[in-house]
Amino acid sequence: MQRPAAAGDYDSLGFRNAPDATLVLAERLIVRASLMVETVFGWSPQALEGRSMRCLYPGETDFELVGERACKALRERPFYRDERFMRHKDGRIVWMEGRGRTMDQADPHRLAIWTYRPLDTAESAVGAGSLLTATEKRIAGYLVNGFTSKEIAKSLGCSPRTVEVHRANMIRKTGVRNSFELVRRLLDIGSA
Repeated sequence: MQRPAAAGDYDSLGFRNAPDATLVLAERLIVRASLMVETVFGWSPQALEGRSMRCLYPGETDFELVGERACKALRERPFYRDERFMRHKDGRIVWMEGRGRTMDQADPHRLAIWTYRPLDTAESAVGAGSLLTATEKRIAGYLVNGFTSKEIAKSLGCSPRTVEVHRANMIRKTGVRNSFELVRRLLDIGSA
C-alpha cells in the first residue's frame, strides 16, 4: 500500500500535470513551466524556463501590446482573461485563450501565473460579434500562418478563386486596404 504524498508533493504534481499550459512569470520571464507547454507550444518546460515570454508571441509589437493591456487590467483586478495569437515553436501562429493572475496588483508583472489553451480559430479568430463567416474565420487561421491561396484551397477542398473571394470579403469587412493589412489586423485583434 502506497502512503499518501506530502502536501508539497501534491502541489508540485498539480502544477506539473495541469491540463492547460501553465507558466509562472517574474517580470515576464518564464520561471517555471508545466508539462503541457510542450503539447501547446512545442517547447519542453526546461527549454522555456529562463526565457522571456517574447519567444511565444508572433512579434515584438504583440508582446508589448498584450503586456501593456494585461498589466493595466491586472492593476484593476487580480485575474485577467483574453484571446490572442501566440507562436508555436515551429513558427505556426495559434489562437489562444490566456488567463492570468498577478500576485501583486501594484506591480502585475512582478510575479504572475498564466495558463494557455489553444482555441479553434474558426470559432474565435476575430472575436465575438464579428461579421466574418465561419469559412472566413477558417481562412483567417491559414492566412496568419502564411499559407497561399492555393495552399488554403487545397487544405479546404475548394478552388483558389473561392479563397480569393473570401479574402476580398474579409478585407472589405475589416476595413483594411490589402492582404498584408488584413493579416496585420488579424494578428492585432488579440491586442485591441
